[in-house]
Amino acid sequence: MSEYSWPSGNGNCRAAGAAAAWTGTVRSLPVGTPIAGEVIGRQPFGAFLSIDGHSAAVGLARVDRMPRCRELPTVGELVTGEVVWHAEHTHQVGIVLREWAEHEDLLPRFVERVGQVVTGRVTKIAPIGFFVRIAHCVEGLVPLTEPVAGLAKAIREGQDMSVRVIAVDLERTRVLLSAEGVAQGEAEPSCIASRRSGLTAELPERPDS
Repeated sequence: MSEYSWPSGNGNCRAAGAAAAWTGTVRSLPVGTPIAGEVIGRQPFGAFLSIDGHSAAVGLARVDRMPRCRELPTVGELVTGEVVWHAEHTHQVGIVLREWAEHEDLLPRFVERVGQVVTGRVTKIAPIGFFVRIAHCVEGLVPLTEPVAGLAKAIREGQDMSVRVIAVDLERTRVLLSAEGVAQGEAEPSCIASRRSGLTAELPERPDS
């Protein structure tokens, strides 16, 4: 089966009756209603769900509510969540999955710790530099500039190293780091963000995996 599919392609025909049942669906599934169901399709923009006890309802968990470090659930996976909106033009019930809603965004905690050196783990090496995870779901980029060009040749994925957090962009969830050297032994990743006085350069985009 392809990574992406529509509910109809998986033998599910709920959408055909969704329009006729829409008034009843909205009445029985108001915003805030807890739901359980099964993933019946997935697209780059979200996962389609059947909703237990509502045979004509089609739920949609959109990726714009999904934490960056999470992935869409797979077709056939059982999920739980809560109703957050209704889309009359598509006759879909918006769902936020419980695991998404309970996920804590750690990045805002670290803005106050700008300038500190922390230990992280290298997760990806790219032409523009290398990425270091400094907290759960928080990664920063060490740009490949002249001072770190020699060090970068010795870096490998999975390696622990010390970094200084230079800047944090909360709106775009980007972190800029500078290399401080390779850490000795195994260390737990820390969660920190920092900003260098006078920094004006825009944080680079992370390339696709």
